[in-house]
Amino acid sequence: MPSIIRVHLGPQSYNILIAPGSLDALGAWLTGHPDAPRPATVPPPPAQEPALKLGKKVLVVSNPVIFRYYGDRLLTALTQAGFAVSHCLLPAGERYKTLKSVQKIYDAALDARLERSSTIVALGGGVIGDMAGFAAATWLRGINVVQVPTSLLAMVDAAIGGKTGVNHPQGKNLIGAFHQPRLVLIDPEVLATLPAREFRAAMAEVIKYGVIWDTGLFETLEKLPRLDHHRFLAEIGPGETHSPLEECLIRSCQAKAEVVSQDEKEGGLRAILNYGHTIGHAVESLTGYRQVNHGEAVAIGMVAAGQLAVAAGFWSAAEADRQLALIQKAGLPTQIPAGLDPDAILASLQTDKKVKDGKVRFVLPTQIGAATVTDQLTTAQVRQVLPSL
Repeated sequence: MPSIIRVHLGPQSYNILIAPGSLDALGAWLTGHPDAPRPATVPPPPAQEPALKLGKKVLVVSNPVIFRYYGDRLLTALTQAGFAVSHCLLPAGERYKTLKSVQKIYDAALDARLERSSTIVALGGGVIGDMAGFAAATWLRGINVVQVPTSLLAMVDAAIGGKTGVNHPQGKNLIGAFHQPRLVLIDPEVLATLPAREFRAAMAEVIKYGVIWDTGLFETLEKLPRLDHHRFLAEIGPGETHSPLEECLIRSCQAKAEVVSQDEKEGGLRAILNYGHTIGHAVESLTGYRQVNHGEAVAIGMVAAGQLAVAAGFWSAAEADRQLALIQKAGLPTQIPAGLDPDAILASLQTDKKVKDGKVRFVLPTQIGAATVTDQLTTAQVRQVLPSL
C-alpha cells in the first residue's frame, strides 16, 4: 500500500513516496501529470500540490552495479515522460566520495548542457545521493535534485533532509551544502538485491529513530524475531496493510521528516539525528572507510553513546541493554575494531563537524524515544567508555 510523507519546509517542501513499483513511475511524478504512465500500485502525484515544473534535461547519477539492475527501468520511465536523459556512473564505495568524483558529475553536466531548470537524479545509496546532491547544489549555483535511493540506509536517512557532501581525508562529510530534493522516491522492491551486510548496516539507522524519536518503532523492532535480513521483514502478514519492512520505512521516514521540518539546517533539534555518529564517524575515518561501513560504525557509536548516557545519568542501564539487544538482533557490531587506538578516536573527535567552541557535542538518549545534545562530557568520561567497547 503506497504512502506519501510530506516534508514541510515552506517553498522547499517536498514529498517522500514509498510504494512498490514506484521506480517505473518516476517520470509521471516529475511531470505531475495524473494520467502519465505508471504502475497500478503507485498513486498519481497529489493534485492539490504545485507541479514541480522541471526542465526537460535530466542527468542520472548512479554506480555501475545499481545501474545494471535498475538503470534501464529508470531511463525508460523518464524518456517515456518526455525527458532528455543522460547518465553518469561513478565507482561504488565511501572511499570514492570525494571532490574528484564530483568533478566527473560536473563534466557530465557540462556535456549534457544542463540548465538551471534541469535535474540531477541520484539512483543509488547514500554515497551516490550525497555526491549527486552536492553536485546539484553547486552546479550553476544550484539545480534540481531528485533522490531515488536503492539502499535501506539511503531510504531512511541520507536521501531525506537535504544534507549533501563529500569526505575530506581528515574527516567525513566536511565539505558539503544543504540542498533539499524536489522529490524522494522509494521503491521497497529494489531492496531484494541489496547485499545482506548493507541491509544489516541500515538497521542501525532504523534502530536510531526508535531510540531518539519513536517509542512505537522501537517496540515494534523488539517484537520482530529477526532484523538481520531482508527476507525476515518483507512478508505482509494476515490482516496487515504493510510488511514489517515497509512499516520500518514509513516510520523512519516520518521521524526524519518531522525533525527536518522543525529544523532544516541543524540549528537545534536536528542534531539528535547524529545519534551514534560522533564516535561512529571517527571509527569510519580511522579505518579508511574500508573495514567498517557507515551503519556498522553508527551501531558501535550508539553502543558507546548508550554507555556514556548511563555513566552520565541520562538514562538507565536497563534501557541501554534494550538498545544493545536490538543492535545484536540486527547482527551489527558492538565493539570498536581490534587495534584501534582510543587516543586516535579522541583526536578524531576534535575534527567532527559537531564540535562547537572546541567542545565535542554528543547526542545522548534520555529515554527510549527521546534524546538530547550535550557538550558537558569530559575527555576522561569518553576515555573510560572506549576500552569497554
